[in-house]
Amino acid sequence: MEVFIEKLHVTDAEDLFNFEVENRTFFEEMVPTRGDEYYKPETFKKRLEALLELQAIGGSCFYLIKDKDSSILGRINLVDIDEYDKIGHLGYRVGQAHTGKGIVSKALKILVETVTDEDVKQIKAKTTTNNIASQRVLEKNGFERIGISSEEFEMNGQRLSFVYYALNISSC
Repeated sequence: MEVFIEKLHVTDAEDLFNFEVENRTFFEEMVPTRGDEYYKPETFKKRLEALLELQAIGGSCFYLIKDKDSSILGRINLVDIDEYDKIGHLGYRVGQAHTGKGIVSKALKILVETVTDEDVKQIKAKTTTNNIASQRVLEKNGFERIGISSEEFEMNGQRLSFVYYALNISSC
């Protein structure tokens, strides 16, 4: 499957809202809930506007992962980009119907190529100890495991910790 990433735009609001609602239960199995308020159209619209403002001023890039028909398959973001140290923090999620197809790996490869052009030198990421698929995606894309948090938290009845990764990018 061919995959593209496109920067988030206000015109994506309805499709993105539907994507988030359709995949809420699935996402909440692996990441903490965003809460019921997030899934109210007015709240979602305000949060989307806030993301777009952050993107406009720089320091964060929000992308949608799409197929050739422009259907949203997932999201991938690089946020809190430190302009001095050139370090950004990765986040991503793919819809339940699109897991196990290599979509995030393809999108991540595109993102790394894109941000290399924007002078990012390192990308940091974290996932939970139970999210083996996410760990594999990061490792497949050259991220190095740099540690596991000693602090645990409970989510969905499981005791979890965060696993931290980093990718150092060498520019030519």
